[in-house]
Amino acid sequence: MSDSSPDLEVKAEIPVNRWPLVFAVFAALAVLFYLLEPILLPFVLGALTGYLGDPLVDRVEERGGSRTFGVILVFLFFTTLSLVALFFAVPVLLQQLDGLIGRVPVVYAWLRDVAVPWLQSRTLVTGASLPQIDWSAQLLENWQSLGKVTASTISRITGSGLGLLLGMANIALVPVVAFYLMRDWDDIAERILHLMPKAWQTGTQQMVREADEVVGAFLRGQFVVMCALGALYATGLYLAGIELALLLGLVAGLASIVPYLGFIVGITASLIAAWLQFHEPLPLLYVAVVFGVGQLIESMVLTPVLVGDRIGLHPVMVIFALMAGGQLAGFVGVVVALPVAAVIKVFASHALVHYRNSALYTDLDQDSDGDRGGESHRDA
Repeated sequence: MSDSSPDLEVKAEIPVNRWPLVFAVFAALAVLFYLLEPILLPFVLGALTGYLGDPLVDRVEERGGSRTFGVILVFLFFTTLSLVALFFAVPVLLQQLDGLIGRVPVVYAWLRDVAVPWLQSRTLVTGASLPQIDWSAQLLENWQSLGKVTASTISRITGSGLGLLLGMANIALVPVVAFYLMRDWDDIAERILHLMPKAWQTGTQQMVREADEVVGAFLRGQFVVMCALGALYATGLYLAGIELALLLGLVAGLASIVPYLGFIVGITASLIAAWLQFHEPLPLLYVAVVFGVGQLIESMVLTPVLVGDRIGLHPVMVIFALMAGGQLAGFVGVVVALPVAAVIKVFASHALVHYRNSALYTDLDQDSDGDRGGESHRDA
């Protein structure tokens, strides 16, 4: 008597269609992300920190150190950078923001009395002029409203013990999540891979490597490029005597996430700031030299060394991903936009390869070739 029953044999022969299950899992994850978005920020920031620090921890582990020791070293490095930014850069940045706000009336007066008449004298647009604005009253009103909003927000947070506790817990969760993810990153990735069907594990591992290459190019390479360019531009503008050097360098560095956008935004804003500060052509030349040198260093040193020839995202895709992420999930969406876009790009490229190798694509080509052959036969 056989141990296996006919019912079990029939069930074993029934093919399993995995794709509906995969789509259902991804749909469920998307819905869950949307519903839990208000509490995801500390986990997303912790995961981002863990991802950025994982290669450094791997290097410590390769040189004989324990993984926990590597995580501690990475945390000390990140903490030092954060403290330097908090105690040195932030006060200077706030001071320059205050100076920029104080220059708003001067900039507006220059636009109204110089820039607009100059454009009108050289174009067909006439009769248009900027209105007179009492900037003292406007700035005072806006700063008062900003102060009221800030005060009400602080009072609402501090007035509610639960709200204050939740805010502190969210801040404290970021390093905790980052610590555990950096320590167990490889194990978590291995366990997730083993959840996939065995027939898909090899292909999934290859696509995950490619996705990691794309994400790494932006979240590691491009992030370091942005920081380096921001520091380079800020230092160069400071040496050129520009008062808003740190603010302009920060803006140019952040905008560098899109290729050439940082250069365009930075040099335009810096030229305007230099002209309004000095009213002389020589500082404009200094600004041009700073951004020219920065662009050369980026194209010849920073990008080849830090990003290399790895797969990149198209600039339009970067802009769309950031805007779509912000629209769908606010700041959390902006943080996860580029990693998600990179993964989608890799999976879409593989799907396109499968489509071009499928019968659907090749049959269409054969049909069109047959039609063209029939038409040429009729013409003959």
